[in-house]
Amino acid sequence: MQALKNNFIPYFTVANMRMALFIMVFALFSLGNVAVGNERDVDVEGFPAYVEKLKEEALAHGISAETIEKAFVDVSFYERAVTADRNQPEFTITLDTYLPRAVPDWKVRQGIEKYNEHKELLERIGAEYGVQPRFIVALWGIETNYGGYTGNFRVISALATLAYEGRREEMFKRQLMQALEIIDAGHIEPEQMRGSWAGAMGQTQFMPSSFLAYAVDGDGDGKIDIWNSYADVFSSAANYLANVGWDDSKTWGRQVQLPAGFDVEKAGLSSKKLLSEWQDLGIRRYDGSDLPTREIPASVIIPDGVDGRAYLAYHNWDVLMRWNRSNYFVVVVGHLADRIQMGQ
Repeated sequence: MQALKNNFIPYFTVANMRMALFIMVFALFSLGNVAVGNERDVDVEGFPAYVEKLKEEALAHGISAETIEKAFVDVSFYERAVTADRNQPEFTITLDTYLPRAVPDWKVRQGIEKYNEHKELLERIGAEYGVQPRFIVALWGIETNYGGYTGNFRVISALATLAYEGRREEMFKRQLMQALEIIDAGHIEPEQMRGSWAGAMGQTQFMPSSFLAYAVDGDGDGKIDIWNSYADVFSSAANYLANVGWDDSKTWGRQVQLPAGFDVEKAGLSSKKLLSEWQDLGIRRYDGSDLPTREIPASVIIPDGVDGRAYLAYHNWDVLMRWNRSNYFVVVVGHLADRIQMGQ
């Protein structure tokens, strides 16, 4: 889910990246109206007074009184947001079981259909921003199932709730003020500003900070609508990637075979070698053939350890990690993009 973007991701990406299946596939869905855990009780009765303080801060932040009144008129405490934030389950999974769940054949077929449906628009945007359209569609598919589920939490209520809960108050208040800036600029009405329990919004699942930094008006109507406008959704995703260094002359990476006895100390994004150097160390394409002869730097990534799947990660792998800091996320997006390109 860029679902949770950039400066927000560390709180939803843990050392065990095998959590990524839950994070990306299920985090947008309601977890049910269950009781908040005992880790830290929340005095819900104090929420209205806290909201009044938020209004004062918003006014001092430069938000118009009219926007503040509209945005907070039906503000609610979302117990489910607190529960979801505190209780993100961990379980063990590998890429062998993860990929078929995250990228089932129906999602590939739908991605191909969506690509063809919006081909002219995607190719125009891809050329403008220097991003291959298949990656725009793949991100769209992984984040919100091609816009099919963008979350139904009111963003202002979700962010106010998580700020009030207090563990990361300053961060969520900052996101709240930025959400109010978006409303104040006339891009979206408060009631239409819907997203995940953590405030990730629209078909790109941008946090408010990412919206302000990267979202663009792709259809030229004077508003940025990542909820309903395909041009805005695609342009915003492409603009994000372009701004964090995307290189459309290369792909994301490839699955490879490691030689027996491969030194795992050579793996990791911080260790980069030219393809010819990896070839000399015995690494081959997944089908056993030689690596490409292009002299480009790459890293070896083994998300499940030396006995699991292995990948050569190119520059765009690092870029996708800026969207979501999970190797599993990158593999899923890259895998879907490759299958869309192949048309199967």
